[in-house]
Amino acid sequence: MSLETEIGIIEIGDKNLKCVIFKLNNESPEILSTSIVKSEGIINGTVINSKRASSSIRSCIGAAEEKAKILLKKINVVLEQPDFLSTTFSKQRKINGSKIQKEDIEFLLNEAKKELILNDTNQSVVHIFNHNYIVDGKTFIEEPIEVYANDLSHEITFITIPKNNLKNIQQVFYDCDIEVDRLISNTFALAVQLINNNNLNIGSILINFDYEKTSIGVFKNLAFIHSSTFPVGFNHITKDLSKVCSLGLKDSLGIKKNINFLFKDNHDLFDGDGYLKKNYFNESNYRKISEGLILKIIKTRLDEILSIIKKRMLSSGLNINSGIEIFLTGDGSHLSNIDKYFSIFFGTDIKKLDKNFNDYEQNFNSCFGALKIIQEGWETEALPKKITKKSYKIGFFAKIFGLKE
Repeated sequence: MSLETEIGIIEIGDKNLKCVIFKLNNESPEILSTSIVKSEGIINGTVINSKRASSSIRSCIGAAEEKAKILLKKINVVLEQPDFLSTTFSKQRKINGSKIQKEDIEFLLNEAKKELILNDTNQSVVHIFNHNYIVDGKTFIEEPIEVYANDLSHEITFITIPKNNLKNIQQVFYDCDIEVDRLISNTFALAVQLINNNNLNIGSILINFDYEKTSIGVFKNLAFIHSSTFPVGFNHITKDLSKVCSLGLKDSLGIKKNINFLFKDNHDLFDGDGYLKKNYFNESNYRKISEGLILKIIKTRLDEILSIIKKRMLSSGLNINSGIEIFLTGDGSHLSNIDKYFSIFFGTDIKKLDKNFNDYEQNFNSCFGALKIIQEGWETEALPKKITKKSYKIGFFAKIFGLKE
């Protein structure tokens, strides 16, 4: 296996493509270049126009390559799609008082993979995570090799993408004369970068409130155990204001950016009579629009989004009121007091993550998280991939799936 010292990572975002080229110097990554361009031909991580998608991807990668003065042959792609599926299997095997061997774990992993393929032949695997071994009724986080047992159960989560979606992604990169090295879930990459391992081990939920979509990632025992994405984001609030109030999108965006999402003390937006101030009509004709109407539009859409989030979090099996940490990230997390409204709605403290990062770090958090996954591997992922020989610690799962140097 050829170990490249230069690593390219591109994030396929709702609004922008973001590319970072890293160089590994004694295992410490050095940023050679970055680039951000507007995303074209791609909506919610899905290619809808191959020509426009290839053009914007070529522009983004090309700008980074020019700054770094290198030419990439492969690139790692970070994205999230509403079409991603999260499927968990619990497989069992009788050990009958013998020691558990790696072949027993291999058997259960392969059985789960076979069942996944039989259930839906149109899916391709993006990630596989182990998150529990149950040995005679006792939970083991690490693989219980050489442990005497009667029964072994293994819980495994697969994150998959429709094969045609994957082909379309690969094709637009091939059209740019570059190969997709690895696909990485954006939610997974963000969690690795933003949430400490203690929280990922105990149990935590990451909500990525983004432009055109919202993603939920559930983590426990350092594993990504549940993923869900739906195509509604904070930009839908802007669209609702524009449609219902007959306002231009820029004017609607200005209102949303200045709203206090605790829905009080909005004196900068509304005059003494409770109507939208004239200075918010920049591309629209002035007319009286009441504070009550605007707040109702915003709150109705926001409550709808939060209700979907809550339903999907509960479907993961974790009790959101059991003390597990819930974190909020994404461009929508920067709206005024939005984290406090989330906390009120869910009845528990929601922590906003990005407030401790500068604008530059926030722009590339997904890429930084992806680099950690690529360079160091991830303890519970069954398909780790390493870069340097010193950090190339082939894990147990990698050996099972035949990933060798």
